[in-house]
Amino acid sequence: MPFLSVIIPARNEERRLPGTLDQVLAFLKSQPYSSEILVVENGSHDRTFEIAQEYASRCDFLQVLHSESGKGSAVRCGMLAAKGEYRFMCDADLSMPIAEINNFIPPKLTDFDIAIGSREAPGAVRYNEPLYRHLGGRVVNIIVRLLALPGLNDSQCGFKCFPAPIVEDLFHRQTLSGWSFDIELLYIARLRGYRMVEVPIHWYFNADSKLNAVRDALRMISDILLIHRKAHQGLYDR
Repeated sequence: MPFLSVIIPARNEERRLPGTLDQVLAFLKSQPYSSEILVVENGSHDRTFEIAQEYASRCDFLQVLHSESGKGSAVRCGMLAAKGEYRFMCDADLSMPIAEINNFIPPKLTDFDIAIGSREAPGAVRYNEPLYRHLGGRVVNIIVRLLALPGLNDSQCGFKCFPAPIVEDLFHRQTLSGWSFDIELLYIARLRGYRMVEVPIHWYFNADSKLNAVRDALRMISDILLIHRKAHQGLYDR
């Protein structure tokens, strides 16, 4: 069993994926612990899958999976297929320096159930982010905190780490396949009483981001209402 699994959901990432995999592979090869990488392609219309396969053919600890369309589906597929003692979800744009992954795992971080990358926790730094994007992100976060996850500064950052037993509990109960999947996971985690720790990161704005503040805020409100309805129906009970 590897110590760490890195799960990278990838949709139409033929341009960014090579640079990301080069950095992740170089970093993991330099670490003293065992590891694996799972690239989960989901609904691409470009050469994302072929590029990932080319890397897998040269690296025995990298595998490529297919999943249904949707980031949530891809992360769920990768998390449940992974074998690592700790399983880390990583955005394909690698907006956080990969070396910071060690801040999410022992021995640097202990006594946690879920480690959440945060762009707002004390010590976090944002680089090159336009004001409009920052304000849009804050609006989305306020909505999430008010309606679902009070107290979390940054629930939507794409870097999170879960110990294997937590993965088996949460991801088998995940029902959302789109961008709001991590709100659902953290909501279930709160119901379970899991210990969530926000890890401050250095985050670099990417102008190619696929997020849209207004569209995603409306979609998240709808999804949060759906999450509450599912909870009321007992769908998240043990």
